Amino acid sequence: MSDAKNEVKQRIDSIESSYEFFLAYAAQGRTTDEGAKSGAELREFLTKLEDSLEGLADTVAEAVSDQEPRDSWDEMTAVVRRDAAAALSAVQLVAARSGISSQLIDNLNANMHLRAVLTDLFLVDDLVG
Repeated sequence: MSDAKNEVKQRIDSIESSYEFFLAYAAQGRTTDEGAKSGAELREFLTKLEDSLEGLADTVAEAVSDQEPRDSWDEMTAVVRRDAAAALSAVQLVAARSGISSQLIDNLNANMHLRAVLTDLFLVDDLVG
């Protein structure tokens, strides 16, 4: 398996684990992340998610560079680029807050762009094996 394909799989794992952590954090009913162990973990997962979304489309493009039909893969890469950029904007806004409530994280998890990029990646992963 190519390095780019491995990196896409690692990014998928990182995005998915962040999403799952956010589900658990949202269930805690916190009004802020400040002073809580889970709050420190939350910040780590937000950073991990940002890192995974930044440059994601370029990594996907490299991973699928040998796939056909080329036009369709170029279009799919453009979809990943748009969804990742939109999700990254939302994540960065949340991460910039001084206090992050469970409700805010629940809304981030419900954000259609974050969900879209996850499902985009699941599809890409299944298609390239």
